[in-house]
Amino acid sequence: MSSAEHFHTPPDDPKPAPPERPGDNECCGSGCDPCVFDFYNDEMERYRQELRAWEARQAARQAARDNAATHS
Repeated sequence: MSSAEHFHTPPDDPKPAPPERPGDNECCGSGCDPCVFDFYNDEMERYRQELRAWEARQAARQAARDNAATHS
């Protein structure tokens, strides 16, 4: 569990949700281009990028709170 998950998350910046993986039966096995799993992999990459950005925002918020508490 990352330290970002311990932060209070503001309601206006919810943690990104991962995409739902297609079921194995959703791929027809015909070599479609793109396959449903290609779409899923693209969505997972986008999710990972969004999650990294969200974690960075949470860390920055926490650092700002820590800094404010230290200087009060």
